[in-house]
Amino acid sequence: MPKKAKKTASQTRPKAAARTSAKAATKRPAKALDGHAAERIASALEAIASRLAAVSPASDPAESLNAADAFVWHPDGRLAPVPRVSRVEIGLLKGVDRMRDILMENTERFANGLPANNALLWGARGMGKSSLVKAAHATLNHNRKPADRLKLIEIHREDIESLPGLMELLRSSSFRFIVFCDDLSFDGNDASYKSLKAVLEGGIEGRPDNVILYATSNRRHLLAREMIENERSTAINPGEAVEEKVSLSDRFGLWLGFHRCSQDEYLAMVKGYCDHFGIKIAEDELEREALEWSTTRGSRSGRVAWQFTQELAGRLGVQLSAS
Repeated sequence: MPKKAKKTASQTRPKAAARTSAKAATKRPAKALDGHAAERIASALEAIASRLAAVSPASDPAESLNAADAFVWHPDGRLAPVPRVSRVEIGLLKGVDRMRDILMENTERFANGLPANNALLWGARGMGKSSLVKAAHATLNHNRKPADRLKLIEIHREDIESLPGLMELLRSSSFRFIVFCDDLSFDGNDASYKSLKAVLEGGIEGRPDNVILYATSNRRHLLAREMIENERSTAINPGEAVEEKVSLSDRFGLWLGFHRCSQDEYLAMVKGYCDHFGIKIAEDELEREALEWSTTRGSRSGRVAWQFTQELAGRLGVQLSAS
């Protein structure tokens, strides 16, 4: 049987070289992309992302209004639902009976589709201005059907300039809205209050019929006193400068003033909280400690009463469950 011819060195050399080259290639690290290649890849990825965004359905903030009864407005056009509002029951708000009744009546008229005024709650700090707005909203919604429930939308002070965009979004909705701004005030050369003025009254479109604005402030005219006085001293016509600044608060049809509470009202607040949350303590001891607490804080208010209640509950091991 004839023997197979042996392969010559010239015949085996190319295959061996190829195997050696392949092994070397697997051992060598991949070369880093040069700058042009990286830019091309980044551009391609951006193009893909933009096309995906174009074909995906845009989320409509109005469609999410069924998700909750309260929302926080973001200036990028987003309404963030608030499943659980931080609030107290309206019966726990003491010393503000007259303001409570007026605001409740105004809110109920609005909820029933009748004319109602924008409201400015101003005055002493810690006396329940923002708590009253949230409590009034919850009370009105208590026995209402889902389709008839009021929606509470909070807009932050620094986002006031985006208020016209929010009005445009809410105008076509079937719901009725309380747009709420807490601690509203303006300082220095801040001119964003002009956006609020146009929405309240004076703009071509005006405030939508299904929207009402509630704001709280420690200032009666929403502007620092020295701001108005500086305008008066530098303007050619002092009266015009003052009218420009003061006219903002004039566009709230309802003014509710909150003043410092008496000692008896303060103690009634403390006792109301203790009864509601089941905090057991002798009445004379409760009064003594509550008055001592207010003295160290230098004031008496609903906020001080709540802070004392938290201190007392923590010391006695009582949980303050949310209402």
